Amino acid sequence: MSAADFRNIVVRNDASRPERLFRAAVSAFCSITRPTRREVAQLEDLTLPLLDFVSIDARRYVAAALSECRIAPAGLISRLADDRIDIAAPLLLRSPLLHDVELIALIGRHGISHARAIARRPGLNPTIAQLIRALEASADAQKSLSMRIPAAPVPQAEPASELAPAAQLSQPVESGTAADEVRDRLREMMIPAAAQLRDPRTMLPDDRNVFSKLRDTALTGNNGFFTTALADALGMNLESVRPITAATGYSLLLSALRSLELPEEQAFLIAAAVFPSQFPHSESIRIFLGRYRALDLDIARERVRSWKLEMVASWINRNAGGARKASLVAENSDSAKRPALVRAS
Repeated sequence: MSAADFRNIVVRNDASRPERLFRAAVSAFCSITRPTRREVAQLEDLTLPLLDFVSIDARRYVAAALSECRIAPAGLISRLADDRIDIAAPLLLRSPLLHDVELIALIGRHGISHARAIARRPGLNPTIAQLIRALEASADAQKSLSMRIPAAPVPQAEPASELAPAAQLSQPVESGTAADEVRDRLREMMIPAAAQLRDPRTMLPDDRNVFSKLRDTALTGNNGFFTTALADALGMNLESVRPITAATGYSLLLSALRSLELPEEQAFLIAAAVFPSQFPHSESIRIFLGRYRALDLDIARERVRSWKLEMVASWINRNAGGARKASLVAENSDSAKRPALVRAS
């Protein structure tokens, strides 16, 4: 990128200035062999405000340019991956900056279109691959079912205002389909975690009352209250969090609290309230604080991610069994409605 190119970019009253600046900044960034954190932050500060003012072609170009970068602005990558499929596809296929939890969140928000692109990622997590197969099966089953249901005839004499409800009733896909249920369930479970992964500067819990909620529920002595608060903080369901609070020791809780980046004194207060028998003397307190300091934040987050993947896999398995049962019921119902062929004797 020459100096003349950047001089042309800053020409006033140029309608294409935002787009040219957007493209040029990303091109210059991609030419850097080892970009520093400062350069990553500068690119993000420059490009994110321009996203709403550039064309689809510019967003598509930038997504393709950043798709193989191992160092890039997390916020920009997440925004582009969350865009329409023709823009997001290169990132969904190749970007090493999209982690498993964020991929699941993208599937939850966009459904089968993004899922099909993610399915082509090399080395895809088996749980995510299973999720995509379940979505594909649900979509195929719904399509097959819709082909069996004839659309209700619309009277020609009725005015347009009265035709709308009839047209809606004849639509083959309903909001309660298996695919929609999978998508809605995943959205509830994974979006909180994905929001924390988008920007390293926002890794701290969004809710500043996370500690107070965990502390207050732990001090009640009611395990159910604390389990609910911990599930909300981690973005998981109760079934998956119960093993953490029902364990005989605090090892699992240690990883959960570390992933939330709680200070060691706050983490100890919660652990002591939930597992009081684990701290009979000062030496046990010293051991806890030493383990908490030694636990790497990335390792703790990776453990929480693995719990969430196990949670999704368990839910998919249950949903797949229900979908197969529903499909068999639909097939049996359809065959029962067919007139029997009477053979002449």
